[in-house]
Amino acid sequence: MRTAILFAGICTFVAGRLCAETRIRDLVTIEGVRDNQLIGYGIVVGLAGTGDKRTTIFSTQSLANMLERMGVSVAPGAMRVQNMATVMVTATLQPFAQPGSKLDVTAAAVGDASNLQGGILLMTSLRGANGQVYAVAQGPVVTGGFVAGRGGNSQSVNHPTVGRIPNGGDVERAAPSIEPGSQVRLQLRASDFSTSARIADAINRHWKDGPAIAHADNAALVSVATPTAWKERIPAFISAIEEIGIDVDLPARIVVNERTGTIVIGKNVRIAPVAILHGNLSVQIETKLVVSQPGPLSNGTTAVVPQQALTAKEEPARNVVLKDGATVEELVRALTAIGSSARDIIAILQNLRAAGALEAELEVI
Repeated sequence: MRTAILFAGICTFVAGRLCAETRIRDLVTIEGVRDNQLIGYGIVVGLAGTGDKRTTIFSTQSLANMLERMGVSVAPGAMRVQNMATVMVTATLQPFAQPGSKLDVTAAAVGDASNLQGGILLMTSLRGANGQVYAVAQGPVVTGGFVAGRGGNSQSVNHPTVGRIPNGGDVERAAPSIEPGSQVRLQLRASDFSTSARIADAINRHWKDGPAIAHADNAALVSVATPTAWKERIPAFISAIEEIGIDVDLPARIVVNERTGTIVIGKNVRIAPVAILHGNLSVQIETKLVVSQPGPLSNGTTAVVPQQALTAKEEPARNVVLKDGATVEELVRALTAIGSSARDIIAILQNLRAAGALEAELEVI
């Protein structure tokens, strides 16, 4: 197994200066400015015999209800729905979306339809979590795949029971977003007291004239009071906050993936003085089946006799000595230099954590 080792948080000099700071926009979201999930139940028609079967009862009921609203009365039991499919329709309503805006829509088969290729979604209402209609969707479904073949021989590409309708939704009601006013509240994507305190300090240094306008409420929230000069320009004020750069404090964490041999190491990981001895013992058992033939004109029978061979191989232990203040980067490079595999390195890191010599959180995925 090949080992992929990534050292996170290590800055290098580029063009005579340190690597760029992280912008606040990449660390936080604005409270009240959020996406809203929409969902609806609809019908896709125009399928070439790949729709729902008669065993899907709610498909015929849905078609009968739709036709009845159009003045056509047909009993559900008298219909064949192989050219239509019932689908669940989902979409994401962006913050501050206004009536008339377009949004992308996804349709997924609910019944036993085998392919939505070539279908057209009929007008479907999309509702939010409060049950109100925020958008209406309609249009041709693009699956990005196909199913071909018959008689037991078929070929499928991608996932033909899920399709997308680009710009297939029309916003009918404004998104339920809360527009920031006299106070802007920044929500951290990853809770951390050091990061929230640094965000507040950076904002106060940027607006250093007058009293401090930002303070960290907790590890996940920073409150910023809008200055008087910016109260009529809230979007510009938020944009100015988002462009401020800070140094992000990375946790002391190691993430290892034994399946792929990937090891990701944070820059703050330290190892106590320790000596490591690591060796390999391999045992191989091989069984051979030997056929024993009886002599000519004898009364014996042919027999299969198993023969087993046992081989044990033990490699000498390899040692690595780490001094005080050593980093995991130095450890991994030393282990790689003596030919350790990914599983060897992962096992040693786990043993170091159990021995209390690894000052970091070890996460195995």
